[in-house]
Amino acid sequence: MAHIAIVGAGFSGAVLAQELGKAGHRIDVFDTRPHVAGNCHTLRDEKTQVMLHTYGPHIFHTSNQRVWDYVQQFGTFMPFVNRVKAVTGGRVFSLPLNLLTINQFVHQTFSPAQARAFFAGFAEQGAHEPANFEEQALALMGRDLYEAFFESYTIKQWGVSPTALPASILKRLPMRFNYDDNYYTSLYQGIPRDGYTAIIDNLLDLPNVTLHLGTRFERALAGGYDHVFCSGPIDAWFGCDEGRLGYRTLDFVREDHVGDYQGNAVINYCDMTAPWTRISEHKHFAPWEQHDQTVIFKEYSRLCEENDTPYYPIRLVAEKALLAHYVQRAHQERHVTFVGRLGTYRYIDMHVTIAEALEVAEQYQRSLQENLPFPSFVVDPLG
Repeated sequence: MAHIAIVGAGFSGAVLAQELGKAGHRIDVFDTRPHVAGNCHTLRDEKTQVMLHTYGPHIFHTSNQRVWDYVQQFGTFMPFVNRVKAVTGGRVFSLPLNLLTINQFVHQTFSPAQARAFFAGFAEQGAHEPANFEEQALALMGRDLYEAFFESYTIKQWGVSPTALPASILKRLPMRFNYDDNYYTSLYQGIPRDGYTAIIDNLLDLPNVTLHLGTRFERALAGGYDHVFCSGPIDAWFGCDEGRLGYRTLDFVREDHVGDYQGNAVINYCDMTAPWTRISEHKHFAPWEQHDQTVIFKEYSRLCEENDTPYYPIRLVAEKALLAHYVQRAHQERHVTFVGRLGTYRYIDMHVTIAEALEVAEQYQRSLQENLPFPSFVVDPLG
């Protein structure tokens, strides 16, 4: 049996610890934070008893049957549908853009076919493939909807002009020509009744798994282990000696109120009249609970500095070039594999993280059985 170090106690590290621990390996899990669960950490607020998503809202969604069955072994998931609202121009609309949003905005009563025909005209105006976020948006919805819902919000979220962002970002928010206001299209959606931290605690609850919180794993320690799985930032593994990869981070400003503050879990603020990107009211993420008091968080996005919590990899041209240098060096490491969102510098949802961690664990077990070397990456971070 191997002695394995896992860097990071989020979903990626916890699933690896569970699977490799069950296989009989001796596991040490390290995390620089004083708690487990990474950015999906939840806790019960002492003042209001509301379950707080410490680093912003996390809604679990997947169409992967294996992942859905897997996570339910470690906690009870309650049904939850994320129905986001958006404020722009002093009015409230539904997101993603759907037939109700369209009809309210253009003061029409379009049928699905009429709405499709109306917006098809915008796509016909572009003779070339959209080169950036703005061109993609204009081709999909025209200037009025783009400026109302996406232009200012994107600038606040990413800190750059939409013309500097790839067109692919917009594909996460397609237009719908029906009245479906479910933010996700995944087959399974929910939030753990006891919070995400309880899920991670259960994943790590094995006698041969030792947890080291508030502890930084230094690269020099790798030689003391048969293998290291790093779900921490790939640039930090090398001491950021070639420069730091770019991330956006979030600042949260808490407010406490009595009753119901906004009547919804998430409301986006799409124009520049509000400096925050959205407001989350956390008791609405647990509609099965009742609370007289309420907690909201206003979110502000900015460039991630050295001691900040990284959220979204920027992945523009300069960052991809720097990433390529670190990936090349990672391939030269012995018995080290980089996994997860930070280890592969990709924006991936929780269910993808879990699916990839399960695959990594299975492949590692096969490599041991067949006496084969294990790669630095199972998923190509440059792909």
